[in-house]
Amino acid sequence: MTELTIREPGVGGGGLEPAVEGYGLIGLFPPDLTGYHDGARIPLATGVALVRAMLRDNGAWCRLEVDERFFVHIGYDQYMYIGSSEPCDDAVARVRDLGLFPVMVPRSPWGFHGVELEVPRPADDAFWAEVSELVTACGTVLLQERAFIGRSRWHRLRASDIPAVRSGIAPRAALTVWPELNEDVVGELRTLDDRDVALLVWEDRDGVITSRTADGEERPMIAVELTQARGAMVLTLHEEDEDPPLAEAVLPDDDGVVRVRWSV
Repeated sequence: MTELTIREPGVGGGGLEPAVEGYGLIGLFPPDLTGYHDGARIPLATGVALVRAMLRDNGAWCRLEVDERFFVHIGYDQYMYIGSSEPCDDAVARVRDLGLFPVMVPRSPWGFHGVELEVPRPADDAFWAEVSELVTACGTVLLQERAFIGRSRWHRLRASDIPAVRSGIAPRAALTVWPELNEDVVGELRTLDDRDVALLVWEDRDGVITSRTADGEERPMIAVELTQARGAMVLTLHEEDEDPPLAEAVLPDDDGVVRVRWSV
């Protein structure tokens, strides 16, 4: 075994410790985290470094697998689950010699055993044709690209932008199409609910579109932060009141098959 496959990657923490700068990925991937996506094959040494980062609660998280033969899962409590299709008696003995306490369990709680997964819509030619129709109808739309959980790239789409943006989408990225930003930033911020977390999207004075989670209690601070914003949008994340997108899909592999195991 010389390579591992990254599955369901994400950043941002969620563990017991605050995330560190770079989420423990500095030096493992380029600054823009190209190559950190579902299905990426990485050298064994990079996989070991990822495991260390997860055990240290640096902020990155993913499953590491080798087909159906091997996996490493790190829980948010820093418990490590290792599975293999072959007996690993020597490895278990070495772990004990190091003073650790390996315990046999039936399965990893972070696996997908018995879970029925809904296959997302593929971002194929039909999807992009629909995006083109939306652009024609609306003038411009926003495309949210998520190569991994916890961070998005945003693209403003005009008809002339679609081919270039499509060619640069990260493998297996989740794609969501949203309406344009509201130029009335103050009015948009009033829709932030004090009780629920929302996704705040805004365009700064340099034309860069960014997003982060926020709630109504942060409204005064956000209002100052977005003083010079060109536009903003508040997307409710509460499941019952979730704002419906214009369209959504997942980029399939080159053979046209969608292999991600997360929902859009």
